[in-house]
Formats: sequence, structure tokens, C-alpha cells
Amino acid sequence: MPAHRIPSPTPLVWTLPTSRRTVGRQLMAALVAGLSGLVLPSAWAQAPQVPVAEVALRPVGEGLTLDGTLQAVKQSTLSAQASGRIVEMNAKAGDRVRAGQVLAVIDDRLAQAGVAQARAGVAQAEAGIAQAEVELRDAQAHLQRTRDLRAQNFVAQAALDMAEARFRAAEAGVAQARAGATQARAGESQSTLAQGFTRLTAPYDGFVLATHAETGDLAAPGVPVLTVYAPQPLRAVAHVPASRAAIAQGAQRVEIELNGPQGTLWVAPVRQTRLPAADPVSQTVEWRLDLAPEHATLAVPGQQARVRFVAGDTMRLVVPSGAVLRRGELTALYVASPAGFVLRAVRLGPDHGEAGVEVLAGVKAGDRVALDPVRAGLAGARAAQ
Repeated sequence: MPAHRIPSPTPLVWTLPTSRRTVGRQLMAALVAGLSGLVLPSAWAQAPQVPVAEVALRPVGEGLTLDGTLQAVKQSTLSAQASGRIVEMNAKAGDRVRAGQVLAVIDDRLAQAGVAQARAGVAQAEAGIAQAEVELRDAQAHLQRTRDLRAQNFVAQAALDMAEARFRAAEAGVAQARAGATQARAGESQSTLAQGFTRLTAPYDGFVLATHAETGDLAAPGVPVLTVYAPQPLRAVAHVPASRAAIAQGAQRVEIELNGPQGTLWVAPVRQTRLPAADPVSQTVEWRLDLAPEHATLAVPGQQARVRFVAGDTMRLVVPSGAVLRRGELTALYVASPAGFVLRAVRLGPDHGEAGVEVLAGVKAGDRVALDPVRAGLAGARAAQ
């Protein structure tokens, strides 16, 4: 008997008449439209209020801006003055040191033996002086007695001549003994100085910048062992191309960029020095710009800093540096509009410090930009009135 296939049941679908579906869609659209146009007073009150600044033409310094490096004015590389093994390293990089503090000790056993030998020589020379002076007193007394006897014709002239010769020899012996003592003391001083060569001491109060040797290494005259520096004073060093040296020489003012607690800070040096010759390889002229003590605390040696030689003022379109939003390769500003803030990509020029950042394209004079780009990006953000 052939099998019969049972057809699957037809699913039940609830449908509305065409007229009812149309009415439902119209009611839903009206409801959505009404809610979208409804703004609650509390939500409007909580919308972020962002301060703005107007883009305007302002006078900025025009000149030459170069990359420089901060250096410690007092920086010394301590080298050994005697050969030997380093037996003590009493400091490491970053340690604070005091003037005269012993930082490293080289094996000084030979130096100690030399000092002991020199002191023994001094003691022997002083004993020789004492003996020569005794002989001189005896010869002087003998000469006086002989003269008295000769005056009474009790001795011959030859005896008096021998007494005078003995006295002169005793005087010469004292002079020789004193010269020997002076030479022995000089030898002692030299030996003591040589012993001092085995100790490396800090030349001033400061910090250890680097160590170039370790305990057990062989030290030799002229080989660096440690580098120390004083945290103040500091100076910025910039190398001006020789082709633009006239611009730097004729600058109205010089400014150095530092990173302060409140952000970028342009400061003026307390003293500036231009080396009188150009480097024959790089064809640059070195400028040394000393920082004020209160500004030196904002930086450390080796830090990079920009140096600006301002030749004059010119009008440029600028915005506050804090208004610029940087996200990867995007550089933009939030520009205020009646509907809120609009993110607008811009092309920036150089940073003119307190005057602001120059804008080359993307905004125009009169536009208002958000000073807090993070809050300006929040939903519903508005320009503060």
C-alpha cells in the first residue's frame, strides 16, 4: 500500500486590514515626531557649557625658531690621575654629592708606602739638623777659646786657623742639613699629593650624572670614572646656521620654551653668549643662553628645548593652544554654531607661545572656538554665554 505524504500545516499569520495598518503607521510616526521635538527643561539645564574664544589677528613675534638642548653650566668628568685598581665606588648615577666627598678610591698601597718613606726621610733630616747645630755650637765655642789663647800667645796661629776652618765646616753642615730637610718635606708633600690622586672627590655640590667604571676596573690617568653636574645654573645651547646668523644677531629678543606646571612657557635668558667662530663641519654658530634660577628648576640637563630669535612683530591668525584637538593625524577645532559645536579640521603653523598657535587654514577671523575640546565633544554641548 503506497505511503501518503501528509502536508505540513499552514502557519497562522495575524494580519490587519490594509486600512488598519496604514492608520497604525500614521499614529506611530506622529508619536515619534512629537517625542523628538520635545525637550525637557532639566536636560537643557544639564547640557555642558563650554567657554569659547574668538579667532582673531594678533601681533606675534617673527624670526628664527631652532631646536636646542639644556646643559648644566657646571658639569665635570672626573678622571683618574694614578694607575691602579678601583677598590671603592661610593656613588652611582643619580646620587646627590657634596663638595669634597670621596666618590671613588684607587688602590693606594704604593702611595701609602711612598708617604711613609718620605716622612721617615723628613724625620732623619730633622735629626741631622739637630746634630749639625750641636757641632756648630761646639765649633763656635772652640773657636772662641782658641782666639782667646792666641791673643795671649798660648797657641800658634795654625791652631786658630784650624778652629776657624772647623767652625766654617760646621756652618756648612747646618746649611746642608736644613736643605736636606727642605727637600725631604717637599718629597713628603709630593707623596701626599700622589696619594690624593688615588681618591676622586666631588668638586662641588651636585648630582652624579653617570659612572664610567665599576669596582675592580683598572684606572689609568685620563680615563673617565664619573661625571657630576650641578643642577643650577642651566643654559640652553642652540646652533644657528651660519647662513642665518645675521637674523639671530639682529633679533630684538631671545626666548626659550620650557614646560611649566601650567603648560608651555616662553622665558627670556638672563645672559646670552655667542661664540665668535662657526663650526667648520656643521657650519653653525653656537649660542649659550643662561636661564634664571627660578626657570632652571623647570628643566633638567639633556632636555630638548626650542629657542626663538624674535626679529619683530607681525599680525597672524592665532587661537589658544589649549583649544586644539589632536587625535592621531587629525588636528581640529570645535567651532561654535547655533546648533552646537562643529568639529573642523585645521592646518596649524608655528606656536607663538602666549600669543597662541597660528592657524593657516580651516577657520577665519571671528569664529568662536571651544577652549575645552573634550567637553565640546559631549552630546548637547553649547557655547557658554
